[in-house]
Amino acid sequence: MPTTASEQTLSTDVLVIGGGPAGTWAAIKAAQAGADVVLADKGHTGASGATASVGTGIWYVEDDPDLREAAMASREGLGGHLADRDWMARVLDETHARMDELARVQRYPFPVDAHGRQIRTDLQGPEYMRRQRTRVQRLGVRILDHTPALELLVDADGVVSGARALDRRTGDTVRIEAGAVVLAAGGCAFRSKTLGCDVNTGDGALLAVEAGARLSGMEFSNAYAIAPKGTSLTKTAYYSWASFYRADGSVLEGAASKGGRSAIARALLDEPVYARFDKATPEDRRAMRKGQPNTFLVFDRLGIDPFTDLFEITLLAEGTVRGTGGVRIADHDCSTDVPGLYAAGDTATRELICGGFTGGGSHNAAWAASSGSWAGRAAAGFATRRGRPDRGVRAVGTAGLRPTGAVTEDHREVVADVQRQVLPYERNYLRHADRLAPALRSLHGTWSAVREGLGASGEDVFRAREAAAMVAHGRWMYHAALRRTESRGMHKRIDRPGLDPAQHHRLLTGGLDEVWSRPEHAAVAAEGRAA
Repeated sequence: MPTTASEQTLSTDVLVIGGGPAGTWAAIKAAQAGADVVLADKGHTGASGATASVGTGIWYVEDDPDLREAAMASREGLGGHLADRDWMARVLDETHARMDELARVQRYPFPVDAHGRQIRTDLQGPEYMRRQRTRVQRLGVRILDHTPALELLVDADGVVSGARALDRRTGDTVRIEAGAVVLAAGGCAFRSKTLGCDVNTGDGALLAVEAGARLSGMEFSNAYAIAPKGTSLTKTAYYSWASFYRADGSVLEGAASKGGRSAIARALLDEPVYARFDKATPEDRRAMRKGQPNTFLVFDRLGIDPFTDLFEITLLAEGTVRGTGGVRIADHDCSTDVPGLYAAGDTATRELICGGFTGGGSHNAAWAASSGSWAGRAAAGFATRRGRPDRGVRAVGTAGLRPTGAVTEDHREVVADVQRQVLPYERNYLRHADRLAPALRSLHGTWSAVREGLGASGEDVFRAREAAAMVAHGRWMYHAALRRTESRGMHKRIDRPGLDPAQHHRLLTGGLDEVWSRPEHAAVAAEGRAA
């Protein structure tokens, strides 16, 4: 790997990679458990990422059996019956506790209803994350801002033992040796310009797979968000109040925010599509402006009243940020298939509570708070039992760090190659084997070129790693999409429109130079035989 100006070494009990909701909750709970914690974030903890950009809903349901039952039942069919009731119940309980804590300790200013009761189903992202950062600092966590992780470290037994990162402010690398690591680096949105997600390039999943972890649900990674054309405003909740129109003013039949985005995608192939929030009552309008004021800043700056004016829309890919695929969770503590490594938030699969259909901001926000808390506590416990690793640890990074040949590839060109294959909704959203298979072959070729010739120094080191992670994600998700020869959840195959009962299982995916996908039960059985 290219060297930088210098390398400093830090030692800690728990290293958290990522500073969004999942990462900050992991750091809080690990520190409360008595662990020394370092949090390394690609951006500025509390100010970067999808949540810090704007408001989000949260899957907060009062502790009422009927309400909880309805909340869980509403997701099962949408997700192709791949969600797990036990996990859903656990997340509802944990989210309730974390939002109570947010109100009590971080003193988050939840709004109140007419009876003076706090309304905890929405969060203002900037305020939420500001308070999270303050709490993390007060607990003594060392925050390394603008320090993206480059690769994981493992010991002789394959136990994850820290990471190497780049301090972008100094150009130095930082070797962080740790008793356990929590990956909370977000999902992969392929730099599609969806709101707040340029930092979400899938780094966490690449780090995990290089260390031996497996992925789950990568076929459920074709989420597309509605946005006013020319903007990155991908907050879609309010499109439930929208009607959709053709350029001549006629209603676009079948179009809807939920259950009708395919109609929008098909229409956009040939003509512009417009929207208007004309189903909102005056009371709705007041509540919407209060609930997500940042959303309306964009419309106001454009001189658009979205309740009365038609505005042109587009679809932006959100990949595994709003999809459900990610690192496989092996146990209730959010451990992965690799000892010493935990995953949380969008880095981890959300199939456990959403199955194969996006949970949007609401379920993902609940999952981030819950999985981050579980992972942080468990990582602290693991590190306490294990102790800090000795000096005999090695780095396991591959693509973009250690090319097998001469450096010939440019990370910008690699990203452009990936985007050509994964961003067009006629390829990724309106899926068909005749389009998926050539795209996958192209991505395999890009990966081979990356492995042989992508390397960099200085600032470009982490940019090369981002490019490699995006190539890897494109290959994993298209490989899984071709293996799931049916339509289930958000994975819709035009050439395989039916639901196949024989494929009522989760699909695991993994591999770097050679990608594989197989049913979870088969993969686990094979692992048992090998052991």
